[in-house]
Amino acid sequence: MDECERGQLPPVLGQLFADGGDGRTLSVELPPGDVVWPDPGYAQLAIRRRPAFWLSDEAVPGELWADLRAQHEHSGLWPVLLEDSIQPWSTGQVAPDTVVEIDHYHTAAFMAEVWADWIARAHIDQLELLDPFGPECPGPAPSGKLAADPGVVADWYAGLVAERRTPLGLIAADRGADALAVMGWQGALNHNEWMVPLAAVVRSWEERFGARVVGMGFNTLDLSIAAPPVTSEHALHVAAEHWTFCPDSITQGAGTLIDYAEQIKGRNTWSFWWD
Repeated sequence: MDECERGQLPPVLGQLFADGGDGRTLSVELPPGDVVWPDPGYAQLAIRRRPAFWLSDEAVPGELWADLRAQHEHSGLWPVLLEDSIQPWSTGQVAPDTVVEIDHYHTAAFMAEVWADWIARAHIDQLELLDPFGPECPGPAPSGKLAADPGVVADWYAGLVAERRTPLGLIAADRGADALAVMGWQGALNHNEWMVPLAAVVRSWEERFGARVVGMGFNTLDLSIAAPPVTSEHALHVAAEHWTFCPDSITQGAGTLIDYAEQIKGRNTWSFWWD
């Protein structure tokens, strides 16, 4: 009986780990695919000598994503449904970073910095966008109340995202939020030149709102939410966080925090798009 039959990671997946994936197991049969190496000319930092992630050749069903999520504890591989595009996945247009860097960032500090920077540059007639907070950053919102198991909600949402016919990515990460940095996703580059602070924010959402990273695109991010805000007041506070995380969600969408808050109230999915 070979390693794969015993449930050990195939050698191709072992390349994603610094220790070769020693002791990790995976009993799910994967579709054809291969690892993706960062393009040396694109990566910002040459921080490691191993692939950024594994990518399937074809689209996968949501059931496969759910099976892989359930085995994450043993495999160390977080599944992500990736927007079907030649770039950046297959061409290696990613800039992997170290997970330890995420520990250096905190949601409150990131939020306050983005808020203050925008206020310093804004015209007075633009301040209405941030009503009722105005120039005073409200800080992170209180935690939501779990309405369902985060894994169950994530599996449900993966079924919807998979309907877009998306290939699968597997990232060697302890949690979904860390996958943003580990694989070197650059989707929010026009908003923040370093993805690590955004990974720190998503970590916080995992803890406060039962968020799970389900899908990514060239400049999009799809999260499932098991503990969404259910009151207008709480949703408004969360909307302020979303604005610092992805301003385009409001400026090119609802237009104001108040209107955006009503869109996310009670919703089990958060989707972001950066211009």
